[in-house]
Amino acid sequence: MSQVERDEEREERIDMEAVVDAYDEEERAMGWYYYLEDRISFPFAAKWISRKRPQGRDVEAIEMSPEDECLHDMFVEVRYHEGDIDDIFSARLSEINPIEVDEETTQAIADWHYWIARGYEF
Repeated sequence: MSQVERDEEREERIDMEAVVDAYDEEERAMGWYYYLEDRISFPFAAKWISRKRPQGRDVEAIEMSPEDECLHDMFVEVRYHEGDIDDIFSARLSEINPIEVDEETTQAIADWHYWIARGYEF
């Protein structure tokens, strides 16, 4: 059972905007993909926090990863700079914490974080 309290307003938005009319895993994944793609304003600064680097890395989220990479989880492409290193990686959206983004981007990413934290699956 999830330790994240149920948020009825968020549940309604997810049901009616992200996974509406989705009957199987692939349809739910694509519903989420397009919900996020339509609402997230790229590029934006973020902290990429993973199990390997719990202190996080400063990155720039530049776009959603391709659809076929998001059939089991949502990913974004991030640019990582450190010294002479400048590379682009795919990162789980659940590991991305946006920094100073618009309200719609904040809400969409928070919706995804909530979905994951509640233990929901496609």
